[in-house]
Amino acid sequence: MTEAEITRLIKEALPDAVVELKDLRGDGDHYQAYVESRLFVGKTKVQQHQMVYAALQGRVGGVLRAMTLSTAIPSKE
Repeated sequence: MTEAEITRLIKEALPDAVVELKDLRGDGDHYQAYVESRLFVGKTKVQQHQMVYAALQGRVGGVLRAMTLSTAIPSKE
């Protein structure tokens, strides 16, 4: 998968998300992702990760072999 595809899927589910991706091997299969969204407010880290994985519609472990994921709530400005 391309970074653009991953970002698009995440932003469709979490429209306010800030998504930062790093292709760990240069092969489009292994990514490090940082996702920040106000929709994570009140959610546990596990729930936040589940929201991101749900946005990717089952592609993690398949087309997208591996993803390390960090999630956060935006800091107050």
